[in-house]
Amino acid sequence: MRVGKNKGRRAILAGVVVIAVGIFGLSTVERLQKNAGSARLVSIKQSPDLGEMCLWEPASANSSRIAASQGDNLFAVFQEGPVYAASQDAGRTGDVARPPVRNIRDTDPIYTAVTVDTRLDEVLLQDTNTWSIRVFNRLDNTPPNANRTEPKRLIGGPKTDVQFNSCVYVDPKNGDIYSVENDIGDSIVVFSHDANGDVEPIRKLKITHRGYAMTVDEENQELFLSVQYPPQVAVYRKTASGDEKPLRLLQGESTRLSDAHGIAIDTKNKLLFVNNWGNISDYSIAGTGRFEPPSITVYPLNVNGDTSPLRVIQGPKTQLNWPGAMSVDPERGELYVANDVGNAIIVFRETDRGDVQPSRVLKGNKTGLSYPTGVFVDTKNRELWASNLGNASATAYPLTASGDMAPLRTIRSAPAGKMSLRFGKTQAVAYDSKREQILVPN
Repeated sequence: MRVGKNKGRRAILAGVVVIAVGIFGLSTVERLQKNAGSARLVSIKQSPDLGEMCLWEPASANSSRIAASQGDNLFAVFQEGPVYAASQDAGRTGDVARPPVRNIRDTDPIYTAVTVDTRLDEVLLQDTNTWSIRVFNRLDNTPPNANRTEPKRLIGGPKTDVQFNSCVYVDPKNGDIYSVENDIGDSIVVFSHDANGDVEPIRKLKITHRGYAMTVDEENQELFLSVQYPPQVAVYRKTASGDEKPLRLLQGESTRLSDAHGIAIDTKNKLLFVNNWGNISDYSIAGTGRFEPPSITVYPLNVNGDTSPLRVIQGPKTQLNWPGAMSVDPERGELYVANDVGNAIIVFRETDRGDVQPSRVLKGNKTGLSYPTGVFVDTKNRELWASNLGNASATAYPLTASGDMAPLRTIRSAPAGKMSLRFGKTQAVAYDSKREQILVPN
């Protein structure tokens, strides 16, 4: 969504004000606000691990000297003379190596996806906060008085290209680990089953920007990838790498795809399921944006092109609210959905259509669910797994769990009762002075 120039400037200034409050004090910020109408942007270099930040400098040199003379030192480093940002005839730039007063940072994992390697009895969790894939024993169960359970191995580091990854998949035969990068990496990376530490992927596939979730049709050796925007499902060879193009694309207005997220397939009944957040627009045509309720669209497994769904699950009775990952139990014909903002796992029959109630809902204080974005059906052990964005944990239940049921086991990577900051990809910051709150859009 585009922001008008004036609104954009006000938004930037609001963010700058918050940072300035923490570093230089409120009195200086008040003078910054008063002079914002004729302000210039100043780049202030911080300590190496914090990058750079920008501040507004009053256009009047007198204002700078007044601020400095009153002990605020915001502009004292520049002494006399103007300072500009991004100006070809710029004056001198002042550097300030100054640590922040405090940080708002979550140091524990934030788990966006979960899968089970049933060959090795291992649980793999995708962490988008510390950029890693963490591997645990399936029967691990963190004691209530323990701070965390340590992983048996961890894949992470610059060589791995694991960053804002949103999906993890394990090859059921050889244990290869697949992961989708959702932000700047635009890739699917593949690791061997015993990968550990900062290791390079054994294979890397370049994908369309905003890829979210993937699954594999092992019978036909095809990899299905959901892409948020422009919404599509891209189907590749399972072993595709490099710049290889998709075998086929599900894309177009007839598909009813809209901000596609979770994806699941039923190879027994030859069905493809995609859930959608309902944000719709044609980026090439101004004014085409609109919002629809979240939905699940169902297609034949071999679907291609601008094809209408077989049926759509959508409406208030469905309880869909920012649905994340999905997983299928083909024997029971059930579709499991991680319902993020609904704090629930909801279950539909594969044959459902329209505005229908879930056949089961797992939700409540006893469940340990906290903004679940990942779900996995372990048909071998008849267990249901969820990864929880809100409390650095994964929880396991009987496959038929319903209501406010406590988990069979919990793997925690943070102290009990932890509430994650749930930072995803922070885009800006603003300060509400009336309520003394910091607002961080993700």
